[in-house]
Amino acid sequence: MAPTRKNKASEENHMSVEEAFSQIEEKIQALEAEDISLEDSFKEYQEGMKLLKYCHEAIAGVEQKIQKIAEDGSLEDFE
Repeated sequence: MAPTRKNKASEENHMSVEEAFSQIEEKIQALEAEDISLEDSFKEYQEGMKLLKYCHEAIAGVEQKIQKIAEDGSLEDFE
């Protein structure tokens, strides 16, 4: 059975940025295939964009934590 949207979102929240980048690379390779259908290319593109958004948000969160540490020297998590 294919995962539902909720399950995919949950999977994205538990993957590392490295895993997401690896999946993005797989999407790029699929899009570069000569025999990919238009429908499949849209699907791969959409999934790739979701992964890119996840990576961007994860990296932004880390940057915020680093900035908080740099500002006051504490080791508290940025919330």
